[in-house]
Amino acid sequence: MKLLRVGPAGEERPALLDESGVLRDLSGIVRDVDGALLADASALARVRDAAGAGELPALDQSGLRVGPPLARIGKVACIGLNYHDHARETGGAIPEEPILFMKAPDTVVGPHDDVLVPRGSEKTDWEVELAIVIGRTARYLSSDEEALAAVAGYAVSNDVSERAFQLERGGQWDKGKNCETFNPLGPWLVTADEVGDPQALGLRLWVNGEPKQDGTTAEQIFPVAEVVRYLSGFMTLRPGDVINTGTPAGVAMGAPEPKPYLRAGDVVELEIDGLGRQRQELRDA
Repeated sequence: MKLLRVGPAGEERPALLDESGVLRDLSGIVRDVDGALLADASALARVRDAAGAGELPALDQSGLRVGPPLARIGKVACIGLNYHDHARETGGAIPEEPILFMKAPDTVVGPHDDVLVPRGSEKTDWEVELAIVIGRTARYLSSDEEALAAVAGYAVSNDVSERAFQLERGGQWDKGKNCETFNPLGPWLVTADEVGDPQALGLRLWVNGEPKQDGTTAEQIFPVAEVVRYLSGFMTLRPGDVINTGTPAGVAMGAPEPKPYLRAGDVVELEIDGLGRQRQELRDA
């Protein structure tokens, strides 16, 4: 299933994109697309049954904003330097264990919302990433099978980063990762059964129409199952948590000088196979 949330910011309603591309209203049978829904097998079954029976009313898509596909996100855990090609382009050593940093849930915005260039920024960068959405509580998982069973679905994420804040201002990476609007998510939350193998997905990103990233999740140093299993040993993963799994080569930081960091007026577009497409315009904060 492709689950999403539509409407003005803060007033989104749950919806489903059916197999023919028609947007269907879910507000009559579920309260929202959130961790509570993802953890409730009977509620998800009701959604599947209603969609299969053609019982869901169509929504008028004209002018309708698409919000983040998940409400009430508990936490956003992120894996850094998780692609072999990205490590090569930035000169980073292959990590022996996943590099972890956190993003605040309030960095998450809709897939087509504006992204704000922070005040004082000179190195705002893009990162197309596969996002994992957790669907059941996971603690101290012992196998990849258990890890994949905890995954409700996947989404497109843009892990926007300010590299000077991240790497040149002291402390940890969080300064350059938690600026306002720095995590567009969506358009859809695609359930795991529909995605299939998460290590066989193409990821692409363009800036002002110019291709910048063209990679595959097969290049991940730590694949999806290993990431979920690993993190469950350090924190409890709960339904509605999100994990950004890293970005392939092609970021501005890895380009030759002068590095093409983002400025107000730039347009970023990104997509992942089967998970949909995003488009953001940059403007000054």
